[in-house]
Amino acid sequence: MSEFTVGDDHFRLDGRPVRLLSGALHYFRVHEEQWGHRLAMLAAMGLNCVETYVPWNLHEEREGVYRDVGALGRFLDAVREAGLWAIVRPGPYICAEWENGGLPVWVTGRFGRRVRTRDAGYRAAVERWFRELLPQVVEREIGRGGPVVLVQAENEYGSYGSDAVYLEWLAGLLRECGVSVPLFTSDGPEDHMLTGGSVPGLLATANFGSGAREAFGVLRRHRPEGPLMCMEFWCGWFDHWGAEPVVRDPGEAAEALREVLECGASVNIYMAHGGTNFAGWAGANRGGPVQDGEFQPTVTSYDYDAPVDEYGRATEKFHLFRKVLEAYAEGPLPALPPEPRGLAGPPVRVELDGWAGLDDVLEALGDPEGPSGPEGLEGPESLEGPERPERPVSGVAPTFEELGVGRGLVRYRVAVPGPRIPYPLTAAGLRDRAVVYVDGVRAGVLTEESPTLPEPVAGPAEVELWVESLGRVNYGPRLGSRWRVRRRWSCGWSRWAGSTTGRAWASRRGSRPGCCTSASICTGYGPGDCGWTPSTRRARWRGCRSGRYRKGRGRRACSGGRSPWAGRRAWTTRGCGCPAGRAASSG
Repeated sequence: MSEFTVGDDHFRLDGRPVRLLSGALHYFRVHEEQWGHRLAMLAAMGLNCVETYVPWNLHEEREGVYRDVGALGRFLDAVREAGLWAIVRPGPYICAEWENGGLPVWVTGRFGRRVRTRDAGYRAAVERWFRELLPQVVEREIGRGGPVVLVQAENEYGSYGSDAVYLEWLAGLLRECGVSVPLFTSDGPEDHMLTGGSVPGLLATANFGSGAREAFGVLRRHRPEGPLMCMEFWCGWFDHWGAEPVVRDPGEAAEALREVLECGASVNIYMAHGGTNFAGWAGANRGGPVQDGEFQPTVTSYDYDAPVDEYGRATEKFHLFRKVLEAYAEGPLPALPPEPRGLAGPPVRVELDGWAGLDDVLEALGDPEGPSGPEGLEGPESLEGPERPERPVSGVAPTFEELGVGRGLVRYRVAVPGPRIPYPLTAAGLRDRAVVYVDGVRAGVLTEESPTLPEPVAGPAEVELWVESLGRVNYGPRLGSRWRVRRRWSCGWSRWAGSTTGRAWASRRGSRPGCCTSASICTGYGPGDCGWTPSTRRARWRGCRSGRYRKGRGRRACSGGRSPWAGRRAWTTRGCGCPAGRAASSG
């Protein structure tokens, strides 16, 4: 069997210097039946390696309940069949513009800001996950005849913290779990990132999209020896809802790639093929210089302006990259595989002749309604021990995390007593997007930036907020924050007293003056006029994230436009005409 090692200046395979020409392709963003074609496209572009992240939350959405962990192993088997090497980045945090940076909601809900630290409880959760996952990697290392040559410890940790104890523990855990190939870290080419994210004895790599000579100069100040590698060469970028698509000039990107290779470095093109954020798994960002500003959710498409587009087709960038990489290939490049076939026949126009109200959809697909969420759900499902959160009974709107909801919709209800004159209605702490109905009539859309209805609300009235998950932050200081309607102490309402109709109701008891200052929702300025008696219900994602197409760059994709829940009613057909649980990716 072969041995892959890190030398003083090159990677070495059985002692022979080799250069890794890698491209990122995430198995979880591409349908399994398309893996072979996409890997063949990477090989045809001139790559000899593929890199993938592993999203913890996709495989362990509920604690201790593992879903298709073997998908990683099957992907690595496909990589071997394609004649490529593999780089695996198991996290536990991955960023990747993925929901919550790949961390499960039950992890961030329990540990909050203690994630990605030496915290004993967090480390125990990571260890259980790694011991479940890593056999898929270890069994396919190059020393056992598989394709895996490198494994990453954490991910861009220098952009988040500097807990060296945690990083060294994580590297040791990877070794304890049997990983024997070289380990590495990856960070931005800045001093504070490299000092905070590197681990003594592990290969340090850099992530950037241009300025290779300058970036590698910074890396060499920290690591005078070892192979140079750009672990993320950003050849494109991701898109946010409501923003213009981000594209990168193909010629400029090709020249930046050439500069990386002229430095004698290895490279991982991020992304070589982006794929699709299926089933609402897209993450979100925060604007501003320290990623603590405007909420910016990521679209369904993860095309990334990559050389192999979302449909699996070669772009102009692909052909320019192929010309650059051909000069570094050990032999003639393979031919391109056949282009993916679209639907046969001419375009078809479909007239929609029916609607299904959201109430009807929720009745069919949602969980049983209860005073603080789905019946029998004690906060995040399966949390045990002293750290399990108590079920909210205060009359304050619970967060998605407290309800055990990862993605989808939650309907919150509150009864405004009366008679009373109209007062402004504000949902403080809203973290996503809420469509508001007052007595069954749509009254507006609230966001974090615009949390107050345009028109005041008089009482008595029944108010509904349909809060839509737009994705949890995957990068920056807001990682691990609780989302949706923030839980804040309130007063002025009794506990849930039960109902035979399934509708929320409450009586006003024990009101105290001045309680509005910290309420989750305020419907007036008088004493005790704040608070929820929430009757919540959720519906999981079905089909595409978007109910509209976005046109651009010669393709149609489920990616942009308005949210599918902009109106009161939902389409009877699945968004974008996709198969159940999938978004439009390729023909």
